Amino acid sequence: MFNKLSIATYNIHKGFSSFNQRLIVHKQRDCLRGLNTDIVFLQEVVGHHTKHAARFTNWPDGSQHEFFADSVWPESVYGKNAVYKSGHHGNAILSRYPIVSWENEDISAHRFESRGLLHCEISIPKWEENLHCICVHLGLFKKGRHTQLKALKKRIKRLVPAHAPLVIAGDFNDWREITGPTVADALDLTEVFEFTDGRAARSFPSALPILRLDRIYVRGFHIENACVHHGHPWSKTSDHAALSTNVIRR
Repeated sequence: MFNKLSIATYNIHKGFSSFNQRLIVHKQRDCLRGLNTDIVFLQEVVGHHTKHAARFTNWPDGSQHEFFADSVWPESVYGKNAVYKSGHHGNAILSRYPIVSWENEDISAHRFESRGLLHCEISIPKWEENLHCICVHLGLFKKGRHTQLKALKKRIKRLVPAHAPLVIAGDFNDWREITGPTVADALDLTEVFEFTDGRAARSFPSALPILRLDRIYVRGFHIENACVHHGHPWSKTSDHAALSTNVIRR
């Protein structure tokens, strides 16, 4: 049934549990596989880290996004944002369907936070148009998020046809719920939890979610359901809860 898609977004905290106590990337992969989703949006994905690779005997070979994708999601892309002496990290998108193009746009608002928009087009069987997916991890400061959302709106209006299906997901750091609705109204987007529950999901911290940081926005879909994945075992695998939704192409 190609008109139906399952989508998840997850800030994996660089593969470590809350407070960086344990390397938990293997458990994270098991949990994500259990969701059985078609497309996964990931934030804080480590592409390379020489110190962690030397310290942990079970550190994955290659990048974390390739480790997550493995044989379950045959297509994956990674956008390198933060670069430092020992390595780099950024956003990633995993897909069961072919990714036909992708680009990572630097939207850093200042030199202390490196941020990017990872934008890809996915070819879904029997769809006349490609699905546009954008994975985001916005800054911690209101002014920076405002600048980053302007860049997001500009990119979509320039590169995504108004009639094309679109999904934007990730960590918006929008605990005051101000910036998200602004971009949704401007781009005719619907946030899946606002549609199903009347308000964005509580997703942080994962042990007892209070703050509404993460979002899944869609355009061109009917939203069937939405779920916050917290509590056991999710509370042990990251400081963020994972979010998922099932949507049907209009």
